[in-house]
Amino acid sequence: MSKTRSADCATRREDEWLTSGEAAALTKLSPQTLANHRSRGIGIPYTKLGTGRAGRVRYRRSDVERFLTAGATA
Repeated sequence: MSKTRSADCATRREDEWLTSGEAAALTKLSPQTLANHRSRGIGIPYTKLGTGRAGRVRYRRSDVERFLTAGATA
């Protein structure tokens, strides 16, 4: 595998979208804690797909990893 292809794979992985459950598992926070953070405007940046309560929340893997690297645990 060439270096360019390896870099492309790494970039794609960083841009991967995670569900609240997947982000919770990586951060060792509960999905409810992530929801509380969203409502308070703190924590990991997220995107909401759709509107209202039915909108699906997604986190970029790179944002979750940045949150972990920063040493944030709550």
